[in-house]
Amino acid sequence: MRVKALLKAALGLAVSAVLVMGLGAARAQASDLSSPVGNWRTIDDRTNKPDGSVQIYERDGLLFGRITSIADPKLQAALCHNCSGYAQNKPVIGLVVIQNMRADDGRWIGGTILNPQDGQVYHCKMHLGPDGQTLILRGYIGTPMLGRTQTWQRLPG
Repeated sequence: MRVKALLKAALGLAVSAVLVMGLGAARAQASDLSSPVGNWRTIDDRTNKPDGSVQIYERDGLLFGRITSIADPKLQAALCHNCSGYAQNKPVIGLVVIQNMRADDGRWIGGTILNPQDGQVYHCKMHLGPDGQTLILRGYIGTPMLGRTQTWQRLPG
Protein backbone atom coordinates (compact mmCIF):
# COMPACT_ATOMS: atom_id res chain seq x y z
CA MET A 1 0.00 0.00 0.00
CA ARG A 2 2.80 2.40 0.93
CA VAL A 3 4.68 1.61 -2.32
CA LYS A 4 1.57 2.45 -4.37
CA ALA A 5 1.27 5.82 -2.64
CA LEU A 6 4.95 6.58 -3.25
CA LEU A 7 4.70 5.60 -6.91
CA LYS A 8 1.58 7.73 -7.31
CA ALA A 9 3.32 10.72 -5.70
CA ALA A 10 6.43 10.25 -7.87
CA LEU A 11 4.29 10.03 -11.00
CA GLY A 12 2.47 13.22 -9.98
CA LEU A 13 5.79 15.02 -9.48
CA ALA A 14 7.08 13.80 -12.86
CA VAL A 15 3.94 14.99 -14.65
CA SER A 16 4.16 18.36 -12.86
CA ALA A 17 7.81 18.74 -13.85
CA VAL A 18 7.04 17.98 -17.49
CA LEU A 19 4.20 20.52 -17.47
CA VAL A 20 6.37 23.21 -15.88
CA MET A 21 9.21 22.56 -18.35
CA GLY A 22 6.73 22.65 -21.24
CA LEU A 23 5.29 25.98 -20.09
CA GLY A 24 8.79 27.40 -19.67
CA ALA A 25 9.75 26.30 -23.17
CA ALA A 26 6.57 27.79 -24.61
CA ARG A 27 7.25 31.10 -22.84
CA ALA A 28 10.86 31.10 -24.03
CA GLN A 29 9.74 30.41 -27.59
CA ALA A 30 7.03 33.09 -27.47
CA SER A 31 9.50 35.70 -26.24
CA ASP A 32 12.44 34.70 -28.47
CA LEU A 33 13.79 38.10 -29.43
CA SER A 34 16.25 36.58 -31.91
CA SER A 35 13.45 35.60 -34.29
CA PRO A 36 10.89 37.73 -36.13
CA VAL A 37 8.22 35.10 -35.49
CA GLY A 38 5.39 36.86 -33.69
CA ASN A 39 3.06 39.82 -34.06
CA TRP A 40 4.18 43.20 -35.37
CA ARG A 41 2.68 46.68 -35.58
CA THR A 42 3.31 47.92 -39.10
CA ILE A 43 4.41 51.53 -39.47
CA ASP A 44 3.96 53.44 -42.74
CA ASP A 45 7.38 54.74 -43.80
CA ARG A 46 5.85 57.84 -45.40
CA THR A 47 3.50 58.97 -42.60
CA ASN A 48 5.30 57.28 -39.68
CA LYS A 49 1.86 56.19 -38.39
CA PRO A 50 0.67 52.66 -37.56
CA ASP A 51 -0.95 50.87 -40.51
CA GLY A 52 -2.10 47.71 -38.78
CA SER A 53 -0.50 44.47 -37.74
CA VAL A 54 1.14 41.42 -39.30
CA GLN A 55 1.69 37.98 -37.81
CA ILE A 56 4.97 36.41 -38.91
CA TYR A 57 5.08 32.63 -38.69
CA GLU A 58 7.37 29.80 -39.74
CA ARG A 59 6.43 27.03 -42.14
CA ASP A 60 8.90 24.43 -43.45
CA GLY A 61 11.86 26.51 -42.25
CA LEU A 62 10.70 29.66 -44.09
CA LEU A 63 9.00 32.77 -42.74
CA PHE A 64 5.66 34.10 -43.91
CA GLY A 65 3.58 37.07 -42.77
CA ARG A 66 -0.18 37.54 -42.71
CA ILE A 67 -2.07 40.82 -42.18
CA THR A 68 -4.09 40.51 -38.97
CA SER A 69 -5.49 44.04 -38.65
CA ILE A 70 -5.79 47.39 -40.41
CA ALA A 71 -5.61 50.62 -38.42
CA ASP A 72 -8.09 52.58 -40.57
CA PRO A 73 -11.64 51.45 -39.62
CA LYS A 74 -12.91 52.39 -43.10
CA LEU A 75 -10.61 49.75 -44.62
CA GLN A 76 -11.59 46.80 -42.42
CA ALA A 77 -13.40 45.08 -45.30
CA ALA A 78 -10.94 46.20 -48.01
CA LEU A 79 -10.15 43.87 -50.87
CA CYS A 80 -6.84 43.76 -52.71
CA HIS A 81 -8.19 45.12 -56.01
CA ASN A 82 -4.74 46.09 -57.34
CA CYS A 83 -3.28 42.65 -56.64
CA SER A 84 -2.88 39.85 -59.14
CA GLY A 85 -2.59 36.09 -58.78
CA TYR A 86 -3.48 34.50 -55.43
CA ALA A 87 -4.25 37.89 -53.80
CA GLN A 88 -6.51 39.38 -56.47
CA ASN A 89 -9.74 40.67 -54.91
CA LYS A 90 -9.04 38.85 -51.63
CA PRO A 91 -9.71 40.51 -48.26
CA VAL A 92 -6.64 42.42 -47.12
CA ILE A 93 -7.07 41.16 -43.56
CA GLY A 94 -5.78 37.61 -43.67
CA LEU A 95 -3.70 38.19 -46.79
CA VAL A 96 -0.24 36.59 -46.78
CA VAL A 97 2.04 39.50 -47.71
CA ILE A 98 5.46 38.11 -46.75
CA GLN A 99 6.53 34.84 -48.34
CA ASN A 100 9.49 32.46 -48.38
CA MET A 101 11.98 34.38 -46.24
CA ARG A 102 14.96 32.21 -45.31
CA ALA A 103 17.42 32.74 -42.48
CA ASP A 104 20.89 33.92 -43.41
CA ASP A 105 23.29 34.77 -40.57
CA GLY A 106 20.93 36.83 -38.40
CA ARG A 107 18.83 38.23 -41.21
CA TRP A 108 16.13 36.90 -43.51
CA ILE A 109 16.41 37.09 -47.29
CA GLY A 110 15.21 35.58 -50.54
CA GLY A 111 11.51 36.18 -50.08
CA THR A 112 8.94 38.65 -51.25
CA ILE A 113 6.64 41.24 -49.76
CA LEU A 114 3.33 42.33 -51.26
CA ASN A 115 2.14 45.92 -50.92
CA PRO A 116 -1.67 45.60 -50.91
CA GLN A 117 -2.03 49.34 -51.60
CA ASP A 118 -0.51 49.11 -55.07
CA GLY A 119 -0.62 45.34 -55.63
CA GLN A 120 3.12 45.18 -56.31
CA VAL A 121 5.31 42.29 -55.14
CA TYR A 122 8.85 43.26 -54.15
CA HIS A 123 11.98 41.35 -53.21
CA CYS A 124 12.41 41.54 -49.46
CA LYS A 125 15.10 41.32 -46.84
CA MET A 126 14.69 41.94 -43.12
CA HIS A 127 16.54 41.90 -39.83
CA LEU A 128 15.78 42.54 -36.19
CA GLY A 129 16.87 45.68 -34.40
CA PRO A 130 19.44 45.24 -31.60
CA ASP A 131 16.78 44.90 -28.90
CA GLY A 132 14.64 42.41 -30.84
CA GLN A 133 11.68 44.81 -30.53
CA THR A 134 11.92 46.26 -34.04
CA LEU A 135 11.93 44.60 -37.44
CA ILE A 136 13.55 46.45 -40.32
CA LEU A 137 12.18 45.39 -43.71
CA ARG A 138 13.43 46.48 -47.11
CA GLY A 139 11.23 45.93 -50.16
CA TYR A 140 12.95 46.50 -53.49
CA ILE A 141 13.02 45.88 -57.22
CA GLY A 142 16.25 44.46 -58.62
CA THR A 143 18.70 45.87 -56.09
CA PRO A 144 18.14 46.88 -52.46
CA MET A 145 19.29 50.39 -53.38
CA LEU A 146 16.00 50.78 -55.29
CA GLY A 147 13.48 50.27 -52.55
CA ARG A 148 11.79 51.39 -49.38
CA THR A 149 12.42 50.53 -45.76
CA GLN A 150 9.89 50.15 -42.97
CA THR A 151 10.53 49.59 -39.28
CA TRP A 152 7.86 47.59 -37.47
CA GLN A 153 7.35 47.31 -33.71
CA ARG A 154 6.95 44.00 -31.89
CA LEU A 155 3.58 43.58 -30.21
CA PRO A 156 3.33 41.91 -26.79
CA GLY A 157 2.41 38.23 -26.65
